[in-house]
Amino acid sequence: MFERPDIQTAFDDSSEKEAVVLVHLNFNDPDYEDSQQEFIELVGSTGAKIAAIIQGKRHRPDPKFFAGSGKVDEIAENVMASHAALVIFNHELSPSQERNLEQQLKCRVLGRTGLILDIFARRARSHEGKLQVELAQLQHLSTRLVRGWTHLERQKGGIGLRGPGETQLETDRRLLGQRIKSLKKRLGKVQSQREQGRRSRQRGGVPVVSLVGYTNVGKSTLFNKITSAKVYADDRLFATLDPTLRRVKLHDTQLLILADTVGFIRDLPHDLVESFRSTLEETRDAELLLHVVDCGANDRDDLIHHVNEVLKQIDADEVRQLIVYNKIDNVEDISPRIERDDEGNIDRIWLSAKTGEGLELLREALKEYFPEESFSEYVEA
Repeated sequence: MFERPDIQTAFDDSSEKEAVVLVHLNFNDPDYEDSQQEFIELVGSTGAKIAAIIQGKRHRPDPKFFAGSGKVDEIAENVMASHAALVIFNHELSPSQERNLEQQLKCRVLGRTGLILDIFARRARSHEGKLQVELAQLQHLSTRLVRGWTHLERQKGGIGLRGPGETQLETDRRLLGQRIKSLKKRLGKVQSQREQGRRSRQRGGVPVVSLVGYTNVGKSTLFNKITSAKVYADDRLFATLDPTLRRVKLHDTQLLILADTVGFIRDLPHDLVESFRSTLEETRDAELLLHVVDCGANDRDDLIHHVNEVLKQIDADEVRQLIVYNKIDNVEDISPRIERDDEGNIDRIWLSAKTGEGLELLREALKEYFPEESFSEYVEA
């Protein structure tokens, strides 16, 4: 039987104790400062020690090294001085740029997508989550093959595996393609099971409300408060990956299902969105999205935009939204309240999932969105 290899990570137990050098170049990006802070938090969540942050301005990426030759020399100096084992760019690098940089810097080089995939690999706990992350990683690495995939060969027995005249690179590509095909088949079965569960809930007349939002805005904390669940919540990016569903009693006899999903981020890798599509479809098929926002974030409007972009990618942009401004306990002179649009419908709620302030307002809003008499409509549907 073909066993699944361990999910590949850039930071093993030894490298966590070693230094990494970060590179973030400014291509006239108006969100440069916010993006850099997020980059630092992403790397920090891996446990790695940041030795240096290399910055600079460019009009366009260098075709060979992404950064200019002078900047590459500066990176190399910092790598040597700190004995860094890894250099991480907060940018997308082409396969050739990665290879050229590794040859020049004499250490591993990782782009933004590789970093995010690595963090997801560390956070995945469920069987489905691990399959999804591995698929995203292999799809990303299939264009690169900088490092060999001979560990796949060993699992199937090396004798007779390589055909006449087949190079190691061709063997790796074939093994990689076989593994991707196998993962897609297994995830297809899981997706089919999820679809059956969704149809069952629809037949039972139970509406689904999905929590969405940027990563680390308090979705899981809010989920726990509403449902009395014990979903893992932490003040770090991508603390939870696996979707969790819980029943919530809304009226005396009627229930709804609340779904907690993975948080979004700027430039979420396409391969990751595709791999997590089956779980993100819980969001697409929801009756209502609770879009959780950190009300104290300086760039909260930009973060709302980034979340809506991902929702558009998964065809969930037409689902009704209720904006939940969370973390009012971190901002002075903000009290729990409900805001309505021009038609008198609730479209914003200000609350604190941490302290519980305003949670009763959210329950009132849900009752208004799903009045008791409306549940017969779901049963008929």
